[in-house]
Amino acid sequence: MDLDSIIQGLSRQAQAIQSLATGISEEHARWRPDPESWSILEVINHLYDEEREDFRAHLHAILQGSTWTFIDPQGWVTKRGYNQRQLSQSLENFLAEREKSLTWLGELGSPDWELAFQAPFGPLRAGDVLVSWAAHDLLHLRQLVELHYTYTLLKSSPYSVQYAGEW
Repeated sequence: MDLDSIIQGLSRQAQAIQSLATGISEEHARWRPDPESWSILEVINHLYDEEREDFRAHLHAILQGSTWTFIDPQGWVTKRGYNQRQLSQSLENFLAEREKSLTWLGELGSPDWELAFQAPFGPLRAGDVLVSWAAHDLLHLRQLVELHYTYTLLKSSPYSVQYAGEW
């Protein structure tokens, strides 16, 4: 595993997330395609909390052999009122935490990526958490793109996006 490559990926992905959350209306930021889906604002706040309370914290816990804190990312969406927050501040919060993470990761040196935490579902190695962190960003980038696409469809009526090609 190439730590520098993962750090660069996390940096690029933060820029892509920023791009997808910048310059949109509050209506667009809070809009959900259905009651079970998240809004762009909820995705950004989820990423912020995951950055500081999940991936960095859990990777640190594994590498230091300290206590693992169990989290409730799904519950946080409503408990923490993600959709009632301001998009610009939420995005700033995420980006600031990502910078802290990138700095921390850059200072790790050569940790033992095989160190593991015994999770309820089985052993979870430090390397697993690191690559999952990068993959998590990509999953939410896909989600943000889909939210933009679906919102565009909604706001484009009576016109069709058929000419653009298949989704």
